[in-house]
Amino acid sequence: MIQFNEFSSGIELASYVTSSGLLCRTWNTISSSSIASNKGERLSWKVHKEEDADLKIIVFETTSQVKLALVSSLELKNKNFLHFEFLCTRKNPEFQLNKDAYHLFYENLQSLDELKSHVTSSTRLIVTGQGLGGSVAILFTLSLLDIFTTGKNRPLCITFGSPLIGDMNLQKAMSRSTTWNSCFLQVVSHKDPLPRLFVGPHATQYMPFGTFLFCSDESSTCFENPESILEVLKAMASIQGENQGFQSSEYGNIVEKLYQKSIYKDLLARGVDMTGCSTLQASIILQLSALGLTPQMQQQKQYNIDINNLVRTIEILEKKYNHQKRTIFDPTKKLNVMKVDMVQLEWYKKDSRNQNIGYYDRYKNMLSTNKFSTSDQDVVNFHKNLTNYWEKMVETAELKPQKEGAAFRTRWLFAGTNYRRMVEPLEIANYYYSNEGYKKFPKSYFETRSKHYKQLEEWLKEGTAAASNSNSTGTRNVESILTFDSCFWAHVEEAFISCKVVKDVKVDVQLKEKAKKKLLEFEDYVYGLLKNYEVSSDIFLRDSSYMTWWNEYEKIDGAVSHSKLGRFMSNANNYNVKYVKGTYNFN
Repeated sequence: MIQFNEFSSGIELASYVTSSGLLCRTWNTISSSSIASNKGERLSWKVHKEEDADLKIIVFETTSQVKLALVSSLELKNKNFLHFEFLCTRKNPEFQLNKDAYHLFYENLQSLDELKSHVTSSTRLIVTGQGLGGSVAILFTLSLLDIFTTGKNRPLCITFGSPLIGDMNLQKAMSRSTTWNSCFLQVVSHKDPLPRLFVGPHATQYMPFGTFLFCSDESSTCFENPESILEVLKAMASIQGENQGFQSSEYGNIVEKLYQKSIYKDLLARGVDMTGCSTLQASIILQLSALGLTPQMQQQKQYNIDINNLVRTIEILEKKYNHQKRTIFDPTKKLNVMKVDMVQLEWYKKDSRNQNIGYYDRYKNMLSTNKFSTSDQDVVNFHKNLTNYWEKMVETAELKPQKEGAAFRTRWLFAGTNYRRMVEPLEIANYYYSNEGYKKFPKSYFETRSKHYKQLEEWLKEGTAAASNSNSTGTRNVESILTFDSCFWAHVEEAFISCKVVKDVKVDVQLKEKAKKKLLEFEDYVYGLLKNYEVSSDIFLRDSSYMTWWNEYEKIDGAVSHSKLGRFMSNANNYNVKYVKGTYNFN
């Protein structure tokens, strides 16, 4: 097994950010008194346009205080405030925001919506603010993400010394998009108490997102892993004394000093002993020492912090984070392999028909007799591979934000529908293959049906009319189509069980009547599918489970004497010739 050296590249990323000059330019706009300011309710904002750089900078400012309280997105939805509803998903339907930041945003909603209407993806945009003003900048940027679904110029939100804005569910919502997290850069001085205001034993609900640029007097480093960021904030919160009297205006000096330092490449060794450290440990120690968090601090009793333990904790979190990034499910990477497996199943279906047996019954017979040929074993593997792939695919789609998830489902609709119609019958065969008696089935297949099949079926229902029509075959090719209802064979098996119930002399009258009613409903169901040419003609092969059911059903007194399905099935020419050619009169 190949061993990989792991690194945490926060110092390199920080050097890149500070050397760009973007932080200096942004802070200069914040501190400028020559730019006209728009006054709102406890909030002001100014817009600066740099024509030569095709850049617009929006600055939010407030003198309001911020407190710990959160507000739920469900509460906002009940108030018909839907600006952030796009962040919710089926699996993550609710998140929480800082209440004071939300109130500032909501009180100025009309003006901010008007400001948003003048923002386009054709111009580069920076949204910024300091302290609670930065929190409003984050909310404004979040509201832009819903409209910036395309285009290369996504907004960049840069905050200075802002408190955390939301809970873990908000962080999860942001992490579901590959681009959203990259829109947020939060600059934090190790002396500024405001960013760590909501970190500690009395504020456990808050969770950071985006990239954090932590700064000390001498250097800086970046962290992207939310849990690592939280640990650093906790470590900084435990340091007292150095953090007294910090002024927000100091950020100007900090970013200017860091810019000068990065330009002159002043990256000298920090005098920390790294003997015996792994590459990951060494890079974490360098990152922490950039903030003044060094092992020497443990020798000073006024600091209640264990740096070595902090390094070990962040190392574990970074390894977990790196592993998640390496193993994240990417459906496109395995798509070609899955296409090959589907082609193999198509071949299995055709080969089964050539043997005068449908692929459903061939698979079920193989399971019940436990006689596996090489090709049968291959089909078992194809079934397993495809199921694993589409379970992950559906889970990925359901976790995506609403608009992105909808586009994702549409893009994979046709492939998902074909998979469901081809593979779910194998799942049903696996469930019913030992049906020596109906008493062995306390539950029907429908009660145990996998969630991902249900979701794929829902995708088709939610799909466009064009996508739905693309699956229609009219009256042609019923020999080669996949039966539209992927649960068709489960209905057949349940009908077969109902026949056994009706014929069982030990079953009471009430249960028999219930079973007869189910059989009549099944008749209507099958006839409806036949009328729309939505059933493969494989079901009429002599030894198919459907024909086995029909032969049993015919023996029940009065079952088929006047039914439409009975008339259709009374003559083999109807289903072997007329149905295949599309000439049978179903009216």
